[in-house]
Amino acid sequence: MEISKLRLLTVQATPIMAESEDQELERRLSLYQVFLKLYEHHRGLLDEILQLESLGQPSLTGVKPRYLQGVVDGSLGYIITNLRDGETQTLQQPQQMWTMGRDRNCAIYLGDRRLSRRHAAIRYFEGQGFYLIDFKSTNGSYVNGERIHEPIKLKDGDQILLGSMTFSFFVANLSRSLPPVPVELLRQVENYKLETEVEKSTSPFNREKPLAGLPEESANYFRPQGLSHSGTDSAWQQLSSDKQSEILDRFLDRQSTNDIT
Repeated sequence: MEISKLRLLTVQATPIMAESEDQELERRLSLYQVFLKLYEHHRGLLDEILQLESLGQPSLTGVKPRYLQGVVDGSLGYIITNLRDGETQTLQQPQQMWTMGRDRNCAIYLGDRRLSRRHAAIRYFEGQGFYLIDFKSTNGSYVNGERIHEPIKLKDGDQILLGSMTFSFFVANLSRSLPPVPVELLRQVENYKLETEVEKSTSPFNREKPLAGLPEESANYFRPQGLSHSGTDSAWQQLSSDKQSEILDRFLDRQSTNDIT
């Protein structure tokens, strides 16, 4: 009787489980379709979210944010970036144009398979600013989530997506001359530097130890005060060089201990 009841419950539960699985599958398909639409229209935003999520992982806490900064200095424009070789560099170019792509001859080589060999470029036009130019790349270039088809002027804080790489763009159009630092602050810095140098020079670990076979004037200079009197001069001179060095080491160590206490 009990076995029959179990079979009946199993038969009744089977359609319910099948229906639940169908609903879960339908829900996942719906989410996937939503994701595809978001990725198609807001790809840059999703990439930024994924990048921020990756930066939050413990294994990637040392990852440096990628950036490119345009600098205007009179009629000259140049860029500062850490996109090339992962190190911050100042890049100057005669035509004031910096190509980017998978080609190693590009001014900024980026080893990303989603990039075209010559993907895009940053170009500075005097009196106008820095522009991003796409070279009709396969996967396109995006600024703030929008794909560009014509050269676009870049603004401070723009987010640029090339291939699967996102980086920030900054521009420095202005330079200012700041007032002098107050003298008392300069003195504090100078004193700190001087004190640091003195500490290093007087540290027992950095003190130069007497060497065997020192010249007579050097031996007299380093000679402990207790052995500097004429009555003990002959006794000091009769000691071997190794013994003199040993006594001097003990004397200097004792002096450093007294200074600390």
